Amino acid sequence: MNLKAYPASLGPGALRFGRLLERLSRESGIRSAVAPAAPDLGRLAQALSIPVLAQHTDPGLAGAATGHLVAESIRASGASGSLVNHSERRLPAGEVGVVVRRLAEVELVAVVCARDVPEARTLARFEPPYLAVEPPELIGGVRSVSTTRPEVVSGSVAAVRAVSPETRVLCGAGIHDARDVRLSLELGAEGVLVASSVTRAPDPEAALRELLSGFP
Repeated sequence: MNLKAYPASLGPGALRFGRLLERLSRESGIRSAVAPAAPDLGRLAQALSIPVLAQHTDPGLAGAATGHLVAESIRASGASGSLVNHSERRLPAGEVGVVVRRLAEVELVAVVCARDVPEARTLARFEPPYLAVEPPELIGGVRSVSTTRPEVVSGSVAAVRAVSPETRVLCGAGIHDARDVRLSLELGAEGVLVASSVTRAPDPEAALRELLSGFP
């Protein structure tokens, strides 16, 4: 679950969302992770038992890097890894490869985002542990990629497995309910990325319970 930078999911709100996800994950037995804004990264990493991910990592090294979020700082926060190349924080393909390698060097997990099948195929060559396909035009919308563009999910799964069989494919963009989750899994994805469907929901707990009920 990506908390982005919505006002309700910053500071104390980030911790509330993190604890909610932690509790429902434990109850359901479904593995989960939360990605808060950078200022909340260490706080959540220390407070939660589920993995906490950064929303972005810069490709540089630790040192004279004012304002950069480097792999070493993420590791020092206690986080488990990072989203990479999210549609709201895109990187050139070569830098994606650098970041995946830098995260691996400090024993952190990369969740690389791709917007379509060709990009998924291109980025899979860096062999990230996870790759999430998220068409940007559907992110934050009311239509899920699994229902409106299922070929993007199945095509990305096939493309990634052909290049990097060990990479696990996730599905994001417009995932709102249990049906969206079930369809994503039927198309070959092993999990989903969600954000606004929970963080902007009138009842976040009900929204999360609905999504988790889509897993077997």
